[in-house]
Amino acid sequence: MHFLDQAKIYLKSGAGGPGAVSFRREKYVEYGGPDGGNGGKGGDIIFEAVQGLNTLIDFRYAQHFKAKRGSHGMGRDRYGAGADDLVIKVPVGTQVLSEDKEDVIADFTEVGQRVVMLEGGMGGRGNASFKSSTNRAPRQHQPGEPSEEMWVWLRLKLLADVGLLGLPNAGKSTFINSVSNAKAKVGAYAFTTLVPKLGVVQHKAREFVIADIPGLIEGAADGAGIGDRFLGHIERCRVLIHLVDISGSDPAEAMVTVQNELAAYGADLESKPQLIVLNKTDLADTELVRGFAAELREAGADEVFAISGATGRGISDLLDSVLSYLPDRTSTETNAAEEENLDEAKPWSPI
Repeated sequence: MHFLDQAKIYLKSGAGGPGAVSFRREKYVEYGGPDGGNGGKGGDIIFEAVQGLNTLIDFRYAQHFKAKRGSHGMGRDRYGAGADDLVIKVPVGTQVLSEDKEDVIADFTEVGQRVVMLEGGMGGRGNASFKSSTNRAPRQHQPGEPSEEMWVWLRLKLLADVGLLGLPNAGKSTFINSVSNAKAKVGAYAFTTLVPKLGVVQHKAREFVIADIPGLIEGAADGAGIGDRFLGHIERCRVLIHLVDISGSDPAEAMVTVQNELAAYGADLESKPQLIVLNKTDLADTELVRGFAAELREAGADEVFAISGATGRGISDLLDSVLSYLPDRTSTETNAAEEENLDEAKPWSPI
């Protein structure tokens, strides 16, 4: 499946059906009268966040969404049928933006969340509803409210607990493959990862989601390389893992380069908790690892982890530190289950 995280679509709700102008014409009824029914309501445009979707690829092939209009009213006081609402299903993490991308109209962060984006027009009144003691044969009716329309942008921000970043060839794909169920492409060239990857990590009876984004280079905020468009996918992460290649020319400079790009992007990414990780330590001796770790601390790193994504060295300690930044969902679920079991074990009492 192709990955698509931005799409522009057109929305149009349904117009209301017009009311009818009609009069009774019955052979054995002495006095007739107005019997035109009201029109039906037009369909709404509704967005709903659902499970099982992690891309906006469906919106590449369908950009126009129009709800049906309400049916018109008819004689014999028959009301027009209301049109069905048009429900547009989007992945969790999707944002709906205005056409100029300046305003966030809706943000879907939970499964089942629904937002009525455009309301369908109300149906028009038929002439039967205008009948009064002084207006016994009204001929006026209403045409029904018009539809609403707009262009919007859909932007997907993947929901992950942990974000993985670094320069190209820092070993991010190898790392996410070794700790999770992801199967990211690994290659000895820059920008092997072209789109974000998600993986589920299981460590010490805990489970969390990690997101790998394409590598950043100097000037990414200005569009260099793949640019910084994928940084939006780690905006919601609780902690970032910053991989630094120990075999690079200057690991400290590599770390500072990525930090500068995070600051240039904004969204407070540079202030998120970061775990600085020296990767590929299987290619260096212990003395060299210590020296580079000291340089990283001098450049601003609070703590430096030394790991090897290829051999697994040091990864367990890193994941232990990651868990300290994440909510303990396991204990919460266990406590809830224990409380439920205790309730079931209590003897019945009318009090």
